Amino acid sequence: LQLLLLGCLWLLAAPPALSIFQRPTGSPAPPRLQYLLEPLHSTVHTQRGATATLPCVLRALPRNYRVKWSKVEPANYRESIIIITNGLYHKNYGPLSPRVSLRHSHRYDASLTITGVALEDEGRYRCQLVNGLEDESVSLTLHLEGVVFPYQPSNGRYKFNYHEAKRACEQQDSRLATYQQLYKAWTEGLDWCNAGWILDGTVHYPIINSREPCGGRLLLPGVRSYGARDKQKDRFDAFCFTSALQGSQVYFIRGHLNFKEAGQACRNHGATIAKVGQLYSAWKFSQLDRCDGGWLADGSVRYPITTPRQRCGGLPDPGVRSFGFPSKEMRTYGTYCFAGK
Repeated sequence: LQLLLLGCLWLLAAPPALSIFQRPTGSPAPPRLQYLLEPLHSTVHTQRGATATLPCVLRALPRNYRVKWSKVEPANYRESIIIITNGLYHKNYGPLSPRVSLRHSHRYDASLTITGVALEDEGRYRCQLVNGLEDESVSLTLHLEGVVFPYQPSNGRYKFNYHEAKRACEQQDSRLATYQQLYKAWTEGLDWCNAGWILDGTVHYPIINSREPCGGRLLLPGVRSYGARDKQKDRFDAFCFTSALQGSQVYFIRGHLNFKEAGQACRNHGATIAKVGQLYSAWKFSQLDRCDGGWLADGSVRYPITTPRQRCGGLPDPGVRSFGFPSKEMRTYGTYCFAGK
């Protein structure tokens, strides 16, 4: 029994190798699945804070097999191991380790369950059956419905290197957007002239209406690219991605408050002053619509408009409007508060 246990643990303790999902151009297609069932749906839709299950079911149990779950990291397109099981024992790896488990509702079930889904959990996952020369796998995508927004600091445009942009998004309850997220936002109407970092270290800007200050009128609309840039030296804005958080609420407190008083007003209600990502999320998913400028946690003043009207800025499209970063001593604005779970 001890030898059997040691052998099982040895199988699980094998160091997680790194690889890339993409096959080289011209390589043969993967063989037809023999042991794994093709999932009915390759995309699993979920919300931040929820529990999500990525299906992986075997049609038969080969001898001496392992199932390995991994995730492709959009920042470098490399694959990181999440969990390995041989059907009897399992071992978790990496930062997802505390929040993942195998559903194992029956002996053929190797589905992966993620609790407390976070922004960084979105992406592509692979369930791989490791069985000697007959390895096979299925790929799935975990999708969070979200919103992309451009972000720059109080001292103006083009101030972030890559690492500062990444940190700035995280401080505003968001993360750097992936190219796919930025592209989807462009198809939904995001039009922004300033270039910004995204998660893979490249720099882009989305244009709906071609115009002179944004590359000229002759260039077609699209997500225009500066390509990969020096993450330390080059400076741009940031494109951040956020999503709705289950059980949360953003609301406005009217008043003539300076920045310090705005924070205290939220705390008096058992809440915190809202972050930029939280206001965008409430605008996108809760249809928050107010003409009132309000303080946010980064010292900016903004207001969300879902139904454009003349007296609320006069712009024809919905959006989160900004008054920039006024003096924190000004007693002109109310405040937007965030109440989480």
